Order: sequence, then C-alpha cells, then structure tokens
Amino acid sequence: MSGPFPINFLQFGWIDAADVLLVTVLLYQLYKLLRGSVALNVALGLVSFYLLYLVVKATGMELLTKILGQFMSVGVLASIILFQQEIRRFLLSVGKATALERVRGWGWGRPAEVAPLAVGPFVEAAKSLSNKFTGALICFTQASDLSAFAESGDRIDAEISKRLLLSIFNKTSPLHDGAVIVAGGRIKAARCILPISENPDVPASLGLRHRAAIGLSEITDAVVLVVSEETGAMSLVRHGEVHRDLATAELRTLLNEWLLAGQQQGRPTGAEAAASAPVP
Repeated sequence: MSGPFPINFLQFGWIDAADVLLVTVLLYQLYKLLRGSVALNVALGLVSFYLLYLVVKATGMELLTKILGQFMSVGVLASIILFQQEIRRFLLSVGKATALERVRGWGWGRPAEVAPLAVGPFVEAAKSLSNKFTGALICFTQASDLSAFAESGDRIDAEISKRLLLSIFNKTSPLHDGAVIVAGGRIKAARCILPISENPDVPASLGLRHRAAIGLSEITDAVVLVVSEETGAMSLVRHGEVHRDLATAELRTLLNEWLLAGQQQGRPTGAEAAASAPVP
C-alpha cells in the first residue's frame, strides 16, 4: 500500500496530497493575480476552450478534434503572449520573496542604503493642487524599473520640492500633461506616458489619469498618487486598487506605510508605520 487512503485501484498517499495542495495554492495565486483584470476573462475563455476540446475528443469527432488540437498545440506559446504582463508581475512577486533576497538583506551583496523618501513635499503639493482643482499624476518607483516609462517623457533628475511639483503640474506648464516619475529620492522625469488599464471593471467616473495609474500599477509594483482635475480628490493606486477621496492625513499615512516602512526588513504595518516614520 503506497498511501493511507486506498480507493479501489487508486492509492492516494502523502505525496499525492502535497501535490494537490501545491496545485491548489498555485491556482489560487494565479486567480489573485488575474482577479479584476481582462486577463481573467481571457483565462476563463481558454479553460472553456480546453474543456470543449476534451469533450469533442471523448465523443470521437475526429475532424473537429484535429482542428481544435492544432490550437491546443500552441496553447503554451499563446498563453505567454496573452499573459506577458501578468507573468511579469507573478515572477516579480516570486523574485521579491526568494532566499537570495533574504541573503542580500543579511549583508552579502547588499546594495547601498537608500535614504528614506520624505513624503511631505508630495502631500503638501497634492493638497495645494487639490484646492486649485489641478490634476496631477506622480509615480513612486519601488522594485520595478520604471526607466522605460521615464524615457517616454522629459528627463529632469532634480531634487524633490513642493514648488517644483507645483510648477510642473501648473496648467500653463508644458510638462503638466503626463506623469512625474520619482526614483532614488529624486524627480527623474515629467510628462511621461503610462499604459492605460483595459480592466472593464474600472468605474466610468474615473478619468484617464486614474486609468493610467491603474494601468501602471497592474504591470509594476509602483505606487501612484493621483489628483483629480474635475473633483480635486486625492487618490493612491497600488496593485490595480484605487484608494479614493483621501484626506491629507490618510494620504500621508498610506505613503509612509508603502514607501518608508517598506525599506525596512521587519517593518511595522498600518498606523504603526505612519507613527514611526519621520515627519518631514
């Protein structure tokens, strides 16, 4: 007997149970990755197509089986093409949790320490822009490289200041139409072009700025600050989720939690992160 649960001619052992458990976890993680995006509907369509292929094959329809089999033979390649953004996000999340990253955190091959990013100028600039109903789009670089998006705009590489941000997003400024990208504690570029989200579940009340912020957060781990030109509402976007109509204190708390506390290995979460972060 190969396992504790014999089922007629089947032997279900501990290895089989672990196999089923790992596959279940993998499918659940894939569902979380695709949830709320167009890719989920595409995945369901592919699964339905595969089930149809199995039914046709089981019923002995040889001609239709051969036709559908040709599509199934290129299924892996087609999936890589269709889900390239989602695969990149999945590999990014896996890479951030690898043992190599933990070894780097212990000091071996560890990169130079980066000074915590002061969120004060961004919060104050967003508040001023909100009061004037001036739109803004600010992207904070995390682990994902945003240099490709920075190259789509105008390079600045300037120190962060409230007045510079207000100047960039002034309605008469040639740089206001687009996104600002922040990396390495500096404003790297302005007037940058971001990918627009194709998620059909995005509310119609959200304009192009919010859709661009969602689109970037769906394919990277960037945090995006959005100020609505129509309502003046301040929002933060991360992992495709929009936190809308934030008060100044809420905006500061979330930025502290996501940007400052994330640089520390055993960081606190929630309100503790905001309380422990330095007040700019």
